[in-house]
Amino acid sequence: MRQELLSLPKGLAEEVSRNLVMVARLIDEDPEQAYAYARIALRLASRVAAVREAAGFAAYATQKYSEALAEFRAAKRMTGSVELWPVMADCERGLGRPERALAMAGEPEVQKLDKAGQVEMRLVAAGARRDMGELDAAIVTLQSPELASNSVQPWTARLRYAYADALLAAGREDEAREWFAKTAEADKDQATDASDRLAELDGVEFVDAAVPDDEDGDLEDLADDDVEQDDDVEQDDEDVDDAEVAAAERAADQAEYYDEDDEEYEPVDAAADAERAEGRDKA
Repeated sequence: MRQELLSLPKGLAEEVSRNLVMVARLIDEDPEQAYAYARIALRLASRVAAVREAAGFAAYATQKYSEALAEFRAAKRMTGSVELWPVMADCERGLGRPERALAMAGEPEVQKLDKAGQVEMRLVAAGARRDMGELDAAIVTLQSPELASNSVQPWTARLRYAYADALLAAGREDEAREWFAKTAEADKDQATDASDRLAELDGVEFVDAAVPDDEDGDLEDLADDDVEQDDDVEQDDEDVDDAEVAAAERAADQAEYYDEDDEEYEPVDAAADAERAEGRDKA
């Protein structure tokens, strides 16, 4: 990325860098605001591949799958790298086109991916099978040397979790419990909720023993007062955040996201994206 930004005038490179840093910092905790910063960076340097990639991930994080896919395609065209192939396929899933995601899983680009990328592609393909109601095929797709290995890699927990979840969806509860347990063993950072899923299967209920009985309702009254105060503080914070996002969006109203000479150009349909995202969340 640094080398790409060096191709820009110094002042412009610094401004773009600041916005990309904010995208990276906010994309997990506040994806909408990260998206606003990505739009500014895109307006300033749309011919920089790193900017197109960052804009793609910001759009992806906010479920703007049409936009994300276009940005990823642009970045791939600029760099020639296939690194983004799995997330591009997942965008096809987000757009309600699992069959396209499966087709991408069989393309030669997959063989050029590193091991992590190939595992990610397997996860996407299994997800596409589930989208199509093919649970048994999804389970078979996830069965691989990486799943069977006792070695714990960065992708191990997610792969085991997807397998356990597919087994449970297929009604194979005993096997699902076994794989949720294996997931929990590998998930040292608790990136998944495997422990909770395992406890749920075992019928374990968690009770907060530190909370005393409140026969007179005094604690409830105090809690209501605290909530009201917290709401006032949160509202102030939201007003500031909304103002920042609005300012960023106004600055990028004229942003051009797509190269119209791109053979795979697809205009953004925000309303359709929102409907698909809502349906996917419900599923």
